[in-house]
Amino acid sequence: MASPSAPLKSPPPLTPERAVAWPKRTMRTLANGMQVVLAESRGFPKISAQLYFRSGNAVVAHRLPGLADMAASVVRTGTASRSSRQIEEELRRMGAGLGTYAGADSSSISISGLAEFSSRMLELIADLARHASFPQDEFERERRQRIEELRVERTTPGFLANECLRRVLFGGHPYAIIAPTEEQVASYRVEQLEQFYRHHYVPADALLIAVGDFSADAMLAEIERVFGDWKAPQPETPQSPAPPRHSGRRVHLVHVPGTVQTQLVLGNLGITRRDPDWYRLVLANSIYGGAFHSRLVANIREQKGYTYSPRSGVNPLRQLGYFTVHAAVRNEVAAATLTEMFYEMDRMRSLPVTSEELDSARNYLAGVFSLGVATQDGLLNQLSTVYLDQLPENYLDTYRERIRALTADDVLAAARRHFDSANIQIILVGDQDQIAAQAALFGPVTSYDAYGAVLASAS
Repeated sequence: MASPSAPLKSPPPLTPERAVAWPKRTMRTLANGMQVVLAESRGFPKISAQLYFRSGNAVVAHRLPGLADMAASVVRTGTASRSSRQIEEELRRMGAGLGTYAGADSSSISISGLAEFSSRMLELIADLARHASFPQDEFERERRQRIEELRVERTTPGFLANECLRRVLFGGHPYAIIAPTEEQVASYRVEQLEQFYRHHYVPADALLIAVGDFSADAMLAEIERVFGDWKAPQPETPQSPAPPRHSGRRVHLVHVPGTVQTQLVLGNLGITRRDPDWYRLVLANSIYGGAFHSRLVANIREQKGYTYSPRSGVNPLRQLGYFTVHAAVRNEVAAATLTEMFYEMDRMRSLPVTSEELDSARNYLAGVFSLGVATQDGLLNQLSTVYLDQLPENYLDTYRERIRALTADDVLAAARRHFDSANIQIILVGDQDQIAAQAALFGPVTSYDAYGAVLASAS
């Protein structure tokens, strides 16, 4: 055993990066328009499949906020031939897991389990996608649960900050709305969920991705058997207004009386994964605040001790994206924390990053990517990004190579273009009496209550 005074040894050098063994990938489009992507992964006798529809909460946000999310939750509770209990019993017999989900741009039904039950699992998700019955009692239960969730969210600073930011950044665009009100949910009827389902859960707007232990030819034959006779028209794509263009910093303060912490969020409009700058922005964000060894963490957490885990993020949606910076801090250091956030942002925009930071960030992103495709579910999620966002076929194959090819000049250019510190919007959630004076140091202040109603506006 080494003595306590023995010098620490340097960490061993990194071994050469391993090539990713990409599984065989097969793509088809059925006669009804449904896209199919299959990836054979024979290491374990399991399959994961997810059926996506390219319509989510955004398509009904201005009329029926959150309706797609409620529809997805109730879809799994019964079909014309299966009750909720029968579905759960069938899943137990197969040892399978079932999930439904709706986000801003898509809705989905997912299932995973042993490969020997692949035919039965496909039949189940096809039944849910084509013949969901929307039982009234299940709808009522989901509605009550959603109202309770909204009551909790209205007391959660992170939710209030995100809601305010999206409203400020996107204005009249559907992306501005992330949740309904309690009154809206209480007014929804099960017929509205069914109408959304009939209009948007259609094969011409669907993408089925399956990863696992199967033969692609045999799996395609099964998919054709259970989905091939499905017919429905493709829904129209609604036109959305452009988001507002912000000139100058403004502060938006959500007043939550009695809080001892302030939730801070900075944000500006960003880009989607289809933008040529995407890789450069991802790398710049990793160095600024997107990783635990980032500049934000070193400054605000390790040097200043203001908060445990500040972070920044790039958030790509289908039509638009946005850039964010987050932290939760004591009321008395809200202004000091914002100052450091802007200091590090402007440093990224002014000077090239060091070679050590560049190498560390490239290694980090390459490593996270490799971990992300190491499992069936991870690979399925990555494939869904490619095909839902209509990215190049070689996006996954070349990701690490393209990240490693980036330079300090690339990072500087991305920071100057996308970290818009002069026009970024500032969201503070906390006690107005405690933080209003600090907020006013950074721009004109508008105050809101927890429901978004304006309380006051001042310079």
